[in-house]
Amino acid sequence: MIRVLRYYAADRRYESGDEELLSGWQPDSEDMVWVDFDQAPKDLERELMERQFQINPLAIDDAQRDRHPPKLEWFDNYFFLLLKGFTAETDSIEFSIVHISLFVGRNFLLTRHALRSPSIEKVIERINRKEVSVEKGPTHLCYKVVRTIIDRYTPIILALESRLETLEEQMLEDPNDELLAELVTYNSQLKKLRRIFSYQQSILSELPRTDSDVISAHNKHEFQDAFEQMERLASLSALLQELTRDLIDGYISITSHRLNNIMKILTIASVIFLPLTFIAGIYGMNFENMPELKSTYGYFFVIGVLVTLAAGLLAVFKKMRWI
Repeated sequence: MIRVLRYYAADRRYESGDEELLSGWQPDSEDMVWVDFDQAPKDLERELMERQFQINPLAIDDAQRDRHPPKLEWFDNYFFLLLKGFTAETDSIEFSIVHISLFVGRNFLLTRHALRSPSIEKVIERINRKEVSVEKGPTHLCYKVVRTIIDRYTPIILALESRLETLEEQMLEDPNDELLAELVTYNSQLKKLRRIFSYQQSILSELPRTDSDVISAHNKHEFQDAFEQMERLASLSALLQELTRDLIDGYISITSHRLNNIMKILTIASVIFLPLTFIAGIYGMNFENMPELKSTYGYFFVIGVLVTLAAGLLAVFKKMRWI
């Protein structure tokens, strides 16, 4: 699907529709267009980008790849920005990614994504509700898309922070395998997020510092805001991953401590019963020439020795503070 929003500068109005709205639009036009390629055929995307907007073929290749790290590339009259956003189905830290490509020129904005993008849909809805001004230009709309992508990260990261606090309390009360599996999952997902955030933080830091006709002074302030939000998320995700690792290490330490206590109890029991078993084994052989077998008090004597040994060993262990 191809969605087109065209802003008519002369009438100061905009119109939404399909690619028919591009009829008569030229790169030197004062009208602004936003073309959103939403799961459109790749051949159609490429043909329209090259013919209508003179987009570099190599940049189109990058935009259409299934996997590509975030990037920022400058051209003569536009820049290419590729970011990773959460898919529409993502509502927790177990996320999936949609690649969102943006080509931003003086009077055009092209967005391309192979999966549904709730961030772009939200910006379009806000335009229709008059909450976002189209006449501020394509770079402003680009900022709105970028900021909406970032805003989708924030509640999930903050929810994870709260969840880790709960897991820390549960770990002290009842450590179990399910808890460890959850922590390992969080650690893996946070590692992926840190890599994504690191790329995007670096990219967004460059936009406010670049001199280009496409980016005004006001746009630079907007992208500085986006960079600061991305920087906070990168820092928070790094902190949460460290906390997750600490919780995993704490879980292992607690379970190891409990295992050591169990092994200590088993060792104490083994040490106590070893001499008792030895003595019982000797007198269980039933040789006829064993003098104690015919003694009137032999049984009580052996029982007394066994009890004395057990009590003595218990006293020794208690003195050594093993029990």
